[in-house]
Amino acid sequence: MAAGSAPPRVLNVNVGVLGHIDSGKTALARALSTTGSTAAFDRAPQSRARGITLDLGFSCLRTALPPQLGPGPGELQFTLVDCPGHASLIRTIIGGAQIIDLMMLVIDVTKGMQTQSAECLVIGQIACQKMVVVLNKIDLLPEAKRQSAIEKMTKKMQKTLENTKFCGCPIVAVAAKPGGPEAPESENPLGVSELIEVTKKVKSMQMFHTPVTYAMQGDRVGICVTQFDPKLLERGLICTPESLHTIHAAIISLKKIQYYRGALQTKAKFHITVGHETVMGRVMFFSPAPADFNEEIKENVFDFDKDYLYQEEYLSTDSKPSEENKENGQSEIQLPKQQWALLEFEKPVTCPKLCLVIGSKLDTDIHANTCRLAFHGVLLQGMEDKNYAETFLPKLKVYKQKHKEGQVERVMDDYSVIGRSLFKKETNIQIFVGLKVQLSTGEEGIIDGGFGQSGKFKIRIPGGLKPETKTLLSAASKKKSKAGKADTNKEDESSKNDSAQPVTITLLFKRYVFDTQKKMIQS
Repeated sequence: MAAGSAPPRVLNVNVGVLGHIDSGKTALARALSTTGSTAAFDRAPQSRARGITLDLGFSCLRTALPPQLGPGPGELQFTLVDCPGHASLIRTIIGGAQIIDLMMLVIDVTKGMQTQSAECLVIGQIACQKMVVVLNKIDLLPEAKRQSAIEKMTKKMQKTLENTKFCGCPIVAVAAKPGGPEAPESENPLGVSELIEVTKKVKSMQMFHTPVTYAMQGDRVGICVTQFDPKLLERGLICTPESLHTIHAAIISLKKIQYYRGALQTKAKFHITVGHETVMGRVMFFSPAPADFNEEIKENVFDFDKDYLYQEEYLSTDSKPSEENKENGQSEIQLPKQQWALLEFEKPVTCPKLCLVIGSKLDTDIHANTCRLAFHGVLLQGMEDKNYAETFLPKLKVYKQKHKEGQVERVMDDYSVIGRSLFKKETNIQIFVGLKVQLSTGEEGIIDGGFGQSGKFKIRIPGGLKPETKTLLSAASKKKSKAGKADTNKEDESSKNDSAQPVTITLLFKRYVFDTQKKMIQS
């Protein structure tokens, strides 16, 4: 190294090696490592005497720093933390798990998941976000049946991990120490190079029988990959590392396909094609707040700081006015410049960001003269956390506009009235106290509390009742009183014509769909 020059950059990643006792963790750590510490590979006398790992072992593997992790020369250092597998050493295992970035769960391929394997999996769920499963001791499988046995165990592990955060994690088959502990050191490990790569090296490429040195998205190429059985892959994706992510839900911008008949309803299920996968997914449509319907929206960007309006269906020229719009006197549908949907997938999908999304009804009769493709859009935001409903959705400020109507029953004094028919008898009126209401005569009021046990409530009118409102309510009260008497005589015709109209009470508020506290918001 030249005098004064900076040392090469080293990026360290701590990798925990966990698993059941005698699954071959220490042998794997030894096979992977380029350097061992004084506490590596069971060097302690007690470990050698008992033939098991008793404490944490530390060693490291160094490799060239991949270009996607930063510019310039450098090294990627994996510090391997070899954890004990014996049940009595669970405290040591937990201690080791707390310092790791990535977990390797070592499984004896001849035995599958064992007691401590399951415990280590639970610890990994708590302590880290990424995992690689290593199926060890494949040399013990008869060579003629080895591949089928590995495939069978791989499927079992995939099933085991299906409902964990590690669903879809890499599973690699190795023999860290072929021949067992007593075998000579000259025996080379099997599959360890694949484990170090968690990628494959391309040996050569051809495009229509012509050798090429590079390929890009959209090219059709034949690829020769080292140490890879093509029978193991039916369909997959070859990509730059970190360019794909596996998601459980997504926010998309979308447009309805004009040839699709019928409405796109919120909560409906569609076949969702994302990247190269098609899965079932449930949709929730939403739009800008009404005041922002005509605002220009930035392309391929979603703004989490804005409020959005929940829609029962995708708004189009075919849409019918909702009951809420009718109540607000809107007979025509207003169409925003952009609409979005929340997609929740029945199983996770792997795809790039900003990829094309297509929603279809593929279960429609193929002989029917109808378009099965319903909508298309762009994936703006994927949700990788399986618990996205708790960790992510509360950030999405989609609200429903609530509209309730009741009537004034009678006047208490110049500054308060009693209302009815706004709430059900069993409603907890206390949660509505402090909300603003408006009378059909123009006065603004505030809900002050319940009145009796029948759903009635008291409204305070800070500006006082108008004289004409009191007259109207007084006339309505007299009519009600008269109607309540047991008088069978017909009323005078002029009395019918002069009958007072009820004074209505309107309560408007909004409630955010993903607000766990279900708060009611008024502007």
